[in-house]
Amino acid sequence: MRFISLNLPPRLAARAAAAASERQRTIAATASRERDPRVDLFRGVALWFIFLDHVPSNVISHLTLRNFGFSDATEIFVFVSGFSAALAYGRSERKLGFVYMTAHVWRRCWQLYVAHLILFLFYTAQIAWLATRFSNPMYIEELNMTRFIEAPHIALLEALSLRFRPANLDILPLYIVLLFAFPFVYRAMRASPVVTILASLGLYLCARYLDWNLPTSVPDTGWYFNPFAWQLLFYIGVLCALSPAGLRDAWRWRPWAGAVAAVYLVLSSLIVMSWEYAWLGDALTSTLPQGMFDWLYPVDKTNLDVVRLFHFLALAYLVAHFVRRDARYLQSAWLRPLIACGRQSLYVFCLGVFLSFVAHFFLVEFNPRLVAQLGVSVAGIGLMTLLAMLLNWYRAREATAAGRRSTRTVNG
Repeated sequence: MRFISLNLPPRLAARAAAAASERQRTIAATASRERDPRVDLFRGVALWFIFLDHVPSNVISHLTLRNFGFSDATEIFVFVSGFSAALAYGRSERKLGFVYMTAHVWRRCWQLYVAHLILFLFYTAQIAWLATRFSNPMYIEELNMTRFIEAPHIALLEALSLRFRPANLDILPLYIVLLFAFPFVYRAMRASPVVTILASLGLYLCARYLDWNLPTSVPDTGWYFNPFAWQLLFYIGVLCALSPAGLRDAWRWRPWAGAVAAVYLVLSSLIVMSWEYAWLGDALTSTLPQGMFDWLYPVDKTNLDVVRLFHFLALAYLVAHFVRRDARYLQSAWLRPLIACGRQSLYVFCLGVFLSFVAHFFLVEFNPRLVAQLGVSVAGIGLMTLLAMLLNWYRAREATAAGRRSTRTVNG
């Protein structure tokens, strides 16, 4: 295009530049309309909660979702990941075809895999060094690092195949596996959403009741987040993004359904809080039938227990009604840090995992008091937010520079 633009008269060049600028604004406006701010908001919430939950003996983590119901930040992250994958890669499939979309998705899987390995190296190095430096083997046992210390050469090979992972490094491998299969399931869901989601439900039931799981380095054990079970929530997210019109009637607000969801959330919150407060546990035991508790316990996180799934869906149903996509407060400066973290989720997640052990180490070795717990929590979230803001700033400047280069090319 450059050799053509060199011969344009000044008036035509000016018009071409204006047209190019208008196209850039149209593309940006379209992307803004297509991007649901709630996706980044709740992904940011999940990342903050994951960081806080990964810091043991941290009273601030009592404010996270897992203390008020059966589900936690993992359900938010997996559902939102499926929803955003359908929006992002679905556009690629519609514009450039299935083959390109598959290549695009698998390229992202490779990036996630490399990020996981780099995080693994830094994470294990800091744990091993600090455990040796402060003569505290508790860190090795607590974070599932014993195999790495005893046979590092074998553990590294197993880490490459995602079969060995220290504690707190389970979410990225789950996402990699789910995203790797995404192009084929997405294509099937576009062709027949009902059949595809029923097949996903069937795989979920096989995982739960036939013990289907991927192997780990420890014999007779499976992944902490079983991909065959968690894929159901991921593809529910895909379905919600792919077929909003078809789901409009199913998700349409009904007062009785909202009341059922609210009652379920309150009851689950009381049950979860009863695990910490004995008086509440005694009150529930004497009020509710014992058979309910026999059926409920244990609440299985590995295979996405039914009560966890229902808890998240009930929460999502209420949030979808009360948190509207066009709500003005989503543009508030108070929510900007969360939205920024959600947009830079990979980098923020990796930093959060690294900082969670730093915070844990500080609380154990130096100061376990409440003020220190508050300090490490605020500092960790602050650093995660700072990283997200810097990355957003850099990408905005990069996009502006690309637009200027395009305009200069048109002008010759």
